[in-house]
Amino acid sequence: MQVTIEIPDDLAAYVRARGLALEEYVRDLVASEMASAEPKFVRFGPGPYTPEEAARSIRESRQSSHMNGLKIKDLINEGRRF
Repeated sequence: MQVTIEIPDDLAAYVRARGLALEEYVRDLVASEMASAEPKFVRFGPGPYTPEEAARSIRESRQSSHMNGLKIKDLINEGRRF
């Protein structure tokens, strides 16, 4: 895939001063970012989650989902009363 980006002149000068080709420098930056980044899963359309994805989704929702100070556990327990 080929992408065209605008590089600031000071960055281009920095890369050239290091004796590198600009394309090579950017390619190395992208490769190092991909190697260090946590893999992200993107779904295109409906489909079942893998067990790992489902567990991660549940853990994330437990950490951030609150309704007026109530946690999801509290809401579930409240629903059991009726």
